[in-house]
Amino acid sequence: MTVSRRMVVGAGLAAAVAPAAGASSAGASADPVETIDLWPHGAPGGPVPGLVEVIDQRSHDPALPDRAIHGISRPRMVVFRPARPNGAAVLISPGGGYRWVVVDKEGYEFGRWLAARGFTAFVLFYRLPGEGWAGGPDTPLQDAQRAMRLIRHRASDYGIDSARVAALGFSAGGHVCADLAARFATPVYAAVDAADALSARPIYAAPLYPVISMDAAIAHPGSRALLLGPSPTATLEATHSPDRQIPLDAPPHFLLHAEDDPAVPVENTLRLHAALRARKIPVEMHLFAEGGHGFGLRLAAGKPVAVWPDLWLAWAMRLGFG
Repeated sequence: MTVSRRMVVGAGLAAAVAPAAGASSAGASADPVETIDLWPHGAPGGPVPGLVEVIDQRSHDPALPDRAIHGISRPRMVVFRPARPNGAAVLISPGGGYRWVVVDKEGYEFGRWLAARGFTAFVLFYRLPGEGWAGGPDTPLQDAQRAMRLIRHRASDYGIDSARVAALGFSAGGHVCADLAARFATPVYAAVDAADALSARPIYAAPLYPVISMDAAIAHPGSRALLLGPSPTATLEATHSPDRQIPLDAPPHFLLHAEDDPAVPVENTLRLHAALRARKIPVEMHLFAEGGHGFGLRLAAGKPVAVWPDLWLAWAMRLGFG
């Protein structure tokens, strides 16, 4: 049985998911203490009247928190700074089926893993498309594009090479990642400051067990419904299926999926792989017979799929990212 301890929060959400100032963002269990708001004058197309941020604590074990947030009206990034930056950065988009954003399993845990290896990690709290924003299905992409541009704009603050900013996402966050890698140059919001003159193209993209296709035959039903609504047109389905939007200058991709995934069929990754190959975009794909869905780091432990972070790291290093 799942435990759900709900905390309704407004402007104080950062305090609810982060410890007091002075805690170490690179520690084994510490939350980050640094937050970057994406939009200086509020997110476009809002705020949605009555939208309140809620944190659901779904874990029995205080040592293994499993928080999920919905009602996000203040999109932002939280930062994991490494003790010795290697000059590379990763934008992490957690999953949650576009119902919520999973904080720990697909956000903070990998942020800590990256920081321990010299990468500056930015965990993205993106707005959810089914919560009434004017941008509709482009709402998460607005936040992802803006996040990439802000990371580049503030690169010197973090010891980052602005050319070495990658994207990685899990499940529905994998859709955010893949959509960004496909439509980084698509105008989805009006520029608000100098950061928006910068490119939103990630140098590399890693959608992991991702929601990709909006084809009802293989789509994750919940993500599709919350992203596109109950009766999307064929054009809308195509626009928001990253495998059907790959540009010739898409970044190299790292793909990962378990073939026994009960939630997001492996055909999503297979379609993206085929589309990237058709465009001659460099791509590395790893499929595992077992692993299920949503394994992240903690649920992969003890299984063959547990090697995936090292596979990603080896791939990134071969490409000169580390």
